[in-house]
Amino acid sequence: MKYLSVIFFSLFFELLIAQENPNFIQYVNPFVGTQNMGHTFPGATRPFGMVQLSPETDTQAYAIDGKYNPDVYAYCSGYQYKDSTIVGFSHTHFSGTGHSDLGDFLVMPTVGKLYLNPGKADTPETGYRSRFSHANEIAEPNYYKVYLSDYKINAEFTSSIHVGFHRYTFPKTDSANIVLDLMSGIYNFDEKNVWTFVRVENDTLVTGYRETEGWARTRTVYFALSFSKPIKNYGHKKYDQQVYKGFWRKFDETKNFPEMAGRQIRAYFQFDTEENEPILLKFALSSTSTEGALRNLKAEIPHWDFERTKKEGQEVWNAELAKIQVETLTLADKETFYTALYHSFLSPIEFMDVDGAYKGLDGNIHQANDFTNYTIFSLWDTYRALHPLFNLIQPSRNKDMMESLLAHYDQSVHPMLPVWSHYANENWCMIGYHSVSLLADAMIKKVLKPESYHRALEASVQSANTDYYDGIGYYKKLGFVPDDKNPYSVSITLEYAYDDWCITQMAKEINEAGIANEFEQRALSYQNVFNPQRVSMAPKLENGEWRTNFDKLSTHGEGFIEGNAWNYSLYVPQDPKKLISLMGGKKVFELHLDSLFTQHLDDRYFANTEDITRDGIIGLYVHGNEPGHHIAFLYNWTDAPWKTQARVRMIMKTMYSNTKDGLCGNDDAGQMSAWFVFNALGFYPVAPGSNYYSIGSPLVKSAKLSFENGNILQIKTVNQSSENIYIQKITLNNKIINRLYLTHDELIQGGILEYKMGNKPNKKLILPLSKPI
Repeated sequence: MKYLSVIFFSLFFELLIAQENPNFIQYVNPFVGTQNMGHTFPGATRPFGMVQLSPETDTQAYAIDGKYNPDVYAYCSGYQYKDSTIVGFSHTHFSGTGHSDLGDFLVMPTVGKLYLNPGKADTPETGYRSRFSHANEIAEPNYYKVYLSDYKINAEFTSSIHVGFHRYTFPKTDSANIVLDLMSGIYNFDEKNVWTFVRVENDTLVTGYRETEGWARTRTVYFALSFSKPIKNYGHKKYDQQVYKGFWRKFDETKNFPEMAGRQIRAYFQFDTEENEPILLKFALSSTSTEGALRNLKAEIPHWDFERTKKEGQEVWNAELAKIQVETLTLADKETFYTALYHSFLSPIEFMDVDGAYKGLDGNIHQANDFTNYTIFSLWDTYRALHPLFNLIQPSRNKDMMESLLAHYDQSVHPMLPVWSHYANENWCMIGYHSVSLLADAMIKKVLKPESYHRALEASVQSANTDYYDGIGYYKKLGFVPDDKNPYSVSITLEYAYDDWCITQMAKEINEAGIANEFEQRALSYQNVFNPQRVSMAPKLENGEWRTNFDKLSTHGEGFIEGNAWNYSLYVPQDPKKLISLMGGKKVFELHLDSLFTQHLDDRYFANTEDITRDGIIGLYVHGNEPGHHIAFLYNWTDAPWKTQARVRMIMKTMYSNTKDGLCGNDDAGQMSAWFVFNALGFYPVAPGSNYYSIGSPLVKSAKLSFENGNILQIKTVNQSSENIYIQKITLNNKIINRLYLTHDELIQGGILEYKMGNKPNKKLILPLSKPI
């Protein structure tokens, strides 16, 4: 009896501890989005960590015979679940993007004959790659493990912010090899490597750097590599032909020579191992120098305890995920939610050394004295939901991200705020000047530093007046970007108009009336590309005439980027009421939205747009790409707001899941996932730069949001079920909310937000017309 009592109390205390310290990482599946076009990666990383240590499963070249290779698109993150071989493990990745770069410093352990070429997927034995099985693969936040069956090696990985920690468990052999492929990269091509330099400092420490061109035109990453046991032999092979070799020819540089330099290099390090002996590697990165990489290594992982680093990283992940604690109807919904939250916290990444030093846009070394510097700003995607989510639950990080945008502006020769930036480079991808959306949203929600308000407005106005950038000169002169001058003319005009509205909000916030008036007029420019005869946004020529041969369904060559007229005609998030008026009034607009979700879009209309696939389409609505992410909420401005509730729940159920194909399109640096997080909670920021969130339909049973200000928002639902998708009543702190929006201020004050749900619409929940958003 005494023994049973001991067991009972032991189990009781274990349960109590588990309740006080819930494990959220168990609900994260890093494999979500790794099949098809989610473009996520399963490897080990910390929240917003610079090191994202993950396997590469093929070596697709960016171009073949001088022409773009469309197969490379599937490998934007380096990993595809369908593959059965692993090429190696590299330290830098994008999560979910539709274009790519990175894949730096690929490491691969092998046994036996040394191969320095990767081999091919169908004949892996001809190179250093290995077969593997998903049955022997594990992925968790900050931990990845796989068995390399060709070599009988268990490979495990964890990380700190700047350091990748490898553990390879070898069989007994006198030919254990660690290959360091300095030629490998994502979206690779022959000329991508500009220069590579390696120093073997002693028998356990290697340092070096690699400079590349590509999406980032001039990118240099430094490293410091430390082994847990002395190197027996080492060497390298150079694959570039240099005319000038100088007097280095007096040496045999290929074996046990402590310097390696060239454009195309693969190195190797050799060891003897006993049965099940682990060899550990710590691989630190820096944007400034090898000395910076060494400082990062020593500061973050000064030991060889792999399990300690894994545990510390997972505790950090658990704390981040705990910021939103949810209960859901099903375990699958919970896993989908926490995986989406996990993917939302992968980028932007910290981009500075432990001492605050970082490489800037101007190529110089700068010091971040009062902020953490970040990079990877996929702004055409992430202004919509990801950064608004940060303003809600990661305001301190987002504050630093705004300072990073302004530092970019200070270092820009144009000068301009970032358009799409990574690793101290502006790559100019996509359209708009959406940094202004981030700054406006952060300013309106009191996240931006007050001392940065005027600086942010100045940078935004300057960016919006850079005439040589993407048609701005025409836009200012004509009120639109002409189709005969820019292939994405309509999309650009619409997005500039929204960005100008954001500048207006900033100017009003700090009483800059002249700027506010100027940009308030510019923000109306969307009206200039609305063709009333076609009842659609449409391409217009410089002479003011409408283009005659215009297909509203096609996503290619019609004046729109990664979308068509059906979706982009609804892109006026800053003024839905005026859009509804242009399109014929509430009833006509409602029927238009109905048609969007119910008509069929034939594959031929998006065959030439690789970022749009059938997986992400409902009717004519494209959820798999960003321009339409606000569309389901536009019913809230009609007399049928319950249709927003039905559409949102349908999108969550059909476009997301907890499986490897659980994303309907590119995750786009977390935007697709952030959309799900917001909507699972029941609201969404239709127009970032405003204080309003539009009401949808919550998927969770309950949620607890812990804010940095110490307040807690409890979200509760009554009668929640898969059938009860319609809101009957909303209360906030026991007061009825007779409107279909919430404000940011209301949410962060905390309290109890309660949705009463039912299986039939409550047609009395109408949005008052007095509110703009």
